[in-house]
Amino acid sequence: MNWTVFLTIFASVFIAELGDKTQLATMLFAADKEVSKYTVFLAASAALIVASAIGVVAGSLLAEYINDKYLHYVAGVGFIGIGIFTLYNA
Repeated sequence: MNWTVFLTIFASVFIAELGDKTQLATMLFAADKEVSKYTVFLAASAALIVASAIGVVAGSLLAEYINDKYLHYVAGVGFIGIGIFTLYNA
């Protein structure tokens, strides 16, 4: 395993997930005193694992048909577009 790649992906996903609607929803579920915190943790973790698996499969399929260089361009333009959209609506 390439630990540099692992830590880069971990840090990127961790930072992206902080304070997003997924974390807020998880906090709301955990705030319910009648719900087991372990259940909330396991369900939220399983959901993130499945969502990540979908991303990995989709990325792998796209990489078979589209050059990596173009995927990076599309991802970059997408992130810039999201940033502009967010700034515009702020």
